[in-house]
Amino acid sequence: MNSARELQIIEDEVCACRKCPRLVKYREKVAWEKRRAFREWEYWGRGVPGFGDPGAKLFILGLAPAAHGGNRTGRVFTGDRSGDFLYKSLHAAGFANQATSLHRADGLKLSKVYIAAAVRCAPPANKPLPGEIRKCRGYLKRELELIQPEAILALGKIAWDAYLDMLKQEGEIASRAAFKFAHGAEAEIAEELPRLFGVYHPSQQNTQTGRVTEAMYAEVLKRIRGFLDES
Repeated sequence: MNSARELQIIEDEVCACRKCPRLVKYREKVAWEKRRAFREWEYWGRGVPGFGDPGAKLFILGLAPAAHGGNRTGRVFTGDRSGDFLYKSLHAAGFANQATSLHRADGLKLSKVYIAAAVRCAPPANKPLPGEIRKCRGYLKRELELIQPEAILALGKIAWDAYLDMLKQEGEIASRAAFKFAHGAEAEIAEELPRLFGVYHPSQQNTQTGRVTEAMYAEVLKRIRGFLDES
């Protein structure tokens, strides 16, 4: 089987996953009650799989689907303000064919980029528990083994730590203490591993207060593009 087919198998497993009772209960409750602005939508209400180019060189790792974003649309970082900011930035950097991400059939295609989340179900208050992150780790590990990206971009500290915790569990690193998260952080962990980059999460709390700007994302994505072009 090729990587696209194997990624489809992972996608099917994520969509059917019920490993975390708290998350299953919450995602389905949100899908049933809905937000008034989306009352005509048929919410996804399941695990939200990764999305993008099976031949990606850049793997973007987020936190979790938003209750009325990915949990509604079924595509990661779609249908909410964080996704609006992220895909606009990816389009400006040449990684996406359009700047908007509204629903699963809107024509969005990513070039050399694959996006997934550390937790595949929407968590209450956007705060997954450590055990829920661990239960999702197998999906991430398998995706990375299939795609073999040259760079990973962590959207926020939780995603940064989730990736490093996976490496620690596998014996690739002794501790994540040596790899400090910051916006624009960059770490060469080992020659055979992807280069790790970090940015602040594109949450409304960050983008509306100016803690994160389009220029800040553009600078990091430009640096990643340069690294990929040289590698």
